[in-house]
Parts: sequence; structure tokens; C-alpha cells
Amino acid sequence: MNDVKVPVGAKAPSPEEVALLKKFLTDTTLFLGPDPEIMRRHDLMPRTEDEEASIKKISDVHTVAKLRDRIQAGCDEGYEMVEQMGAAPGAKWGDVITGVYTASGDLSIASAGGVLIFSTLVHHPIKFIIKNWMNDPTVGVREGDGFIHNDSRYGNVHNTDQSMIIPVFWEGKLVCWVASTVHEGENGAIEPGGMPSMAETSFDEGLKMSPFRVVENYEIKRDILTFLQNSVREPKLQYEDMKVKLYACLRIKQRVEEVLRNEGPDALVSTLRLSMENVKAEVTRRISEWPDMSVRTYIIQDSTLRENCVVKMNCKLTKTGDKLVFDFRGSSPEFTNRATNTVLAGLKGMIAQMFLCYVWPDLPRGQAAFAPIEVITDPHSIVDCSYAAPNSQSLMSIFTGFTCAQHAVAKFLYSCPEKYTKVHAPTFNMINTFIWGGVSQHGETLGNLCADLNGMGHGARADKDGEHALAPIFATMADIGEQELNEEEVPFLQLVSKKMTRDAVAPGKYRGGQGYTMMVATKDSEQWGFMTVCQGAKIPPLQGLFGGYSCGAYPLCKVKGVDVYEVLENEPHKFKHSIEEIMNEQPFEGASYTTHHMGMGFEISKRGELFMISQGAGAGYGDLLERDPAGVIRDIEEGLISHAVAERLYQVKFDSTTLAINHDATRAARDAERKARIARGKPFAQFVKEWNQPKPPAHLPYFGCWGDDVGTLYVGGPDTARSANDPKPNYMRNPKDVRIDELEARLEKLGALGDEKQ
Repeated sequence: MNDVKVPVGAKAPSPEEVALLKKFLTDTTLFLGPDPEIMRRHDLMPRTEDEEASIKKISDVHTVAKLRDRIQAGCDEGYEMVEQMGAAPGAKWGDVITGVYTASGDLSIASAGGVLIFSTLVHHPIKFIIKNWMNDPTVGVREGDGFIHNDSRYGNVHNTDQSMIIPVFWEGKLVCWVASTVHEGENGAIEPGGMPSMAETSFDEGLKMSPFRVVENYEIKRDILTFLQNSVREPKLQYEDMKVKLYACLRIKQRVEEVLRNEGPDALVSTLRLSMENVKAEVTRRISEWPDMSVRTYIIQDSTLRENCVVKMNCKLTKTGDKLVFDFRGSSPEFTNRATNTVLAGLKGMIAQMFLCYVWPDLPRGQAAFAPIEVITDPHSIVDCSYAAPNSQSLMSIFTGFTCAQHAVAKFLYSCPEKYTKVHAPTFNMINTFIWGGVSQHGETLGNLCADLNGMGHGARADKDGEHALAPIFATMADIGEQELNEEEVPFLQLVSKKMTRDAVAPGKYRGGQGYTMMVATKDSEQWGFMTVCQGAKIPPLQGLFGGYSCGAYPLCKVKGVDVYEVLENEPHKFKHSIEEIMNEQPFEGASYTTHHMGMGFEISKRGELFMISQGAGAGYGDLLERDPAGVIRDIEEGLISHAVAERLYQVKFDSTTLAINHDATRAARDAERKARIARGKPFAQFVKEWNQPKPPAHLPYFGCWGDDVGTLYVGGPDTARSANDPKPNYMRNPKDVRIDELEARLEKLGALGDEKQ
């Protein structure tokens, strides 16, 4: 970065002059921001001389496998410590990971459980420390140090995640690093809970910790701790989980040191390096077995969490030889004052998670599994946002990016000669849950989220239905948690929890796994509120596979002007246990019943008001008309679908009382529907001619490319397009200002505004 360039014909400076100039530039650096050289690289660092020497001494596959398993066990032990002792809901329910990194900063071995998206993220801050602090006389890296960080721009998902990083020395020499990362939640952002949808700049997103030392001699520095506690709503949470992450790292360090004592440093260094190189070589080999082809797919986001719009996540996956390329060009430009963007590293981490959990679950967890794979993006896009753009809700983009990858990869796996897991349709991909905050019944200021997001519906498989509320796409071994335990700490109840939502399942030859209904109401606080931060209330956020359907759309519903606790005490028969019944029957007299998209900013709730949402379903697989009629009846019996929907979608004929199947009538109905399909069909050329339009429709606020022209990006409508090679800020107006303009226009039209407008 500080290379001295000499003009043509000029006298070259002496080595002393070059050294002096470089020292001056280094000493006067204004700001060590995120380093693009670090942040845009996800491949392994080159072998060091120490690694070369160690591998020459020890490279036996049995020794490497034995030591890798021991280090893996240490990572799993650290993971269990964080999960069992962590204060944050995310820690308790598995939104955690631990790992061991090489001396160069690459993640070699990670815990088997937890959030594997971090497998291609936390190496970035370690490499920042190595590059900037290792030889800095004011910082340095020493035995007993610990570094903390959370800023996604230096390598994380979003600012609600915090990492503790510890260097491991042996006989005075750095041999590796250990780290633990937890979704902490509360971080002092503009809204409680750590993921503010109202953020319009990065300065609204709470703590922005670049990697810095917070531990010396294995003790947390109280001055910095006090600063961090003073910056968040939950000081005890900040302190407790810093300690938990530190001691988990120290436990992993202890296990690493046992290897060093018993086997020697060469064995450790060789194991860490060869574990990565072997995985990278195996991934390259497996990719080479895939068919050479390209698959195009896309997912639509239906809001920025503050306004409804149509936001395209565009993806082309190409495999040639042993090279696999994800091309996300054509995706929407970034929203420069909305929080739904992601940095490129976050997108890569999420796709890496997809491979580790859904494609090659047999591979050791680490950075190497994604190292051979290339990702192409447009700069200043929702998947590769600028430094200035907020990204506290990056999940909106990395989750839809995950689904693009999962949808495309499934089509490659279908044709693969050897499969390491079953081909299945996309799993649900939105965090349908409540983020909450305020003053609790114990007088404490809190802010965090429910673990209901961990119950995402699983995609249907090639030979059976998807699992209900199985796990989130970002942590396949996470836990949903016990709501009753949470209610001891927070002043609201989940009046309905974990109840399957009828007619929201994704149909197919094999149906997707279903999500569940959640109804919450504040009870014991006058200073408490909720947020919802997800998409998919108007346009489903995923696609089915090979004829299977997508999930339904899931809005937020509110009932205000009622105290449901009084209803339960005095007229319990009026309370219904499904959103469908409450919104259709409206059992509470005088209450207001409203439906909203799922991007609700923080809203104070009154006692007994109902907020109701549904967790989503995984996508369906295969043609609906091929579903076993007995499976359709089973879905009716389990309350997943209604009689009318079952008959209309699956063309199954049955007795409405006994549910006995009329097989002859079912065959006839399905044969008739197949003939009707043929009658509705059109030759492809005719269909394309009628279907394809040159531009997006004028009534849609559309963002992204239209069709396959990834070089032209639309920014709000058909008349606002720009070249993808000319990135610019994309600002959205405040929704309140938009509403004021609408109301003033109506008043002016009625002649009621008069001179007051002036």
C-alpha cells in the first residue's frame, strides 16, 4: 500500500530514502479502515517457511487425522461452554462458533455445531491484526492478549456478532490463533436488539469495533470493558459474554497446548495446514465431477424493511472443468440508506455454510471448503455494498443469496454421479421472529430476540417430505429454545408458540417442512416493544424445485384496542389459537385488526395487544399431481392443509368426513388436470414473445437487472436505469416524508390545504 512509485526518467531514491518515506507514510496513516486486500480474499494464504518445514517432518495421514480430531474435540468443548454459559439468547440456542486458525490467520478447524457462516469470515480480522498490529510498537501481539471485534466491514456477518480472538504462542513463537464468535444481540444500535431496520447509516448500527486488544495477561481490561458496557443497553450481557468467549478460547488453547506438549509444534502446524489443503483438494476433485453447464436463478426480496419494493437477487452458476463460479452480477444496487445490504465477505460466508451443511456435510468444518470457488459481483450492490452503506440487516441479502446458491447447486447435484447428501429444495430463509426491547418486569433495560427464527421449515427432499421447523439455514445444529425460560426474564408471553400454520405449506410431490405460528402480547411492562425484520409478506423469498411450489407469503398481523389477558380471564372462549381464525372471525369487539409487511420498526406495545407472525415453510419438490394421495390426507389430519386446498391443488378426491380416498375419482381428476395443462400450454417461442417485456412495469418500484442484461441496473422503475459499471449511491426517501406528500396531495385535491402549505 505504501510502495514508492518512481516517475519515468527520474532518479531512483536510495534505500535509506525509501525506508524513510515508508516510515513517514506508515506513521501518518490517517485511518486503518477495512483492507480490501484482506476483505476480498477468501482463499488460503500461501504456505509459510515454518509450514513447509513442519510438513517435511510430519505429514503422515493417520497422525494428521488423529490430531485434527483432537483439536476438533477442543473446539466442540469450547462451543459447549459458550452455549451452556452464555447470557445472550443467541449463545443459548447455538448461534455460536469456535475455531483454531493457522499462524497466518486461516481457519483450519471449526466446531461441528454452530453457525458455520463464520467459517469464511473471522479469518479477516485476524489477518488485519497480523498486518497492522503485530509489529506496531503501540499495539503488538503478545502472550496473554485477547482481541475483540464486531464490525462486519472488518470481517463479520453484522454488528450484533462479537468475536474474541486469542493468539497461541509456544516457546515465544506464534503457532496459531483461537477464536469464539457469538450473536450477542444488543449492541447499542438505534433500535434495541442489535439489528436495526431503521438504520440509515453505519453510525445508527451501534458498536463498530475494529479488531483491538481488550485482554492483557488473560484478563479483561476494565477501562475498555466499561466503555463497551456504557455503549449498550445491557451492560451485564456485554460483560458476561466477553468472559464466556474468553474462557472458551482459553479452554481451546489448553487443548492445543496439550497437542504441543505431547506431539510437538511441527505436528500441530502440519496438521492445521494439511487439514486445509486436503479439504481444498477434495472440493476441487468433487467439483470436477459435476457436469459442465450454467444454471440461472433469482430470488425476489419484497421490501427494504421500510418500504415495499421488488429487489432482485440475481445468480448465474457456471461450472467448467474444476472451476465453479457464482456470478451475482445484475443483483440490485445497494440501498445506501437502508440496512438490508451485505458486504461481500458475508455473502461468501453464507454460501460456504450452504456447502458445508447441505452439499458436503462430510467435510471437516473450515475455510478450505470454499477456497476453490469464485464469486463475482457488481460493486456497490446489495451483495457487495460500499463502506458507507449500513448492513445491520445483511441477513436479508445473504439469506436470499444462500437460496440462489442452494437452488442452483441442487440442479448440478441432481446430475452428479456421486452425492454426499440428498438433493432437496430450498429451506426457508427468513428470520421470522420478534426482536424485543424495553424495560423488563424486573426493571432492567433489555434488547434481543426470540429463538423462533431457528425453526425454519426444511426443503422437501428427492424422496420424502421436508422436516417441520427443523433448523435455521445458518446453523443446522441450533436449538429453538424454551420460551417459558425466556418469559422469566422478559415481560411478554407467547400465547401461541410452535403451532403449525395451516395452508402455508409449500406443495409438491414432496411438500416442504412447515413453520409455526407465534402470537405475543406484552404483560408486565409499560415500556416494552417489538420489531419484525424479515421479508416475504408479499412475494415468497424462495423457489420450489422441479415442479414443487414455493412457500406462501407471511404477513405480520396486529390486534389493537384489546387486552387479551382480560379476555383470557373473563371470556376465554373468545381466544383463538390461529392467525387465520382471529383475523377472519375478529372475535374481540371494538378491536382493530390490521395486516402489515414484515419489516416493522420498533413499536411500543400496550398490555394485551396481539402481534402475530408465522415461521415459513421450506420449498416443495416435484409435480403436485405425483404426490401420494395418502400423504395429502396425512397433511389434512396433521392440520397442515385444509380440505379445499388439498382438493384444489393436489386433485385428490376424498370423503370430507371420513377422509377415505376415492382412488378412481382421484386418477380421473389428475388425468383431466394433465390434459388441461396441455391445453393451456403454448410453444416456447410464442410464450417468450408474449411473456418477455423490454423493461420492468411502470407501477413496480423495481431494483436490479431485467432479464439477462446484467449490464443495466434499474433503480426504482423502467425510467431510472444505470450502467452496472457506473455505481452510484441509491438513496430512499423517508417513508414518513412519502406519506406526508401523499396526504398533502389529497388535501390539495380536495381544496383543503389552502395557504397552510406555504
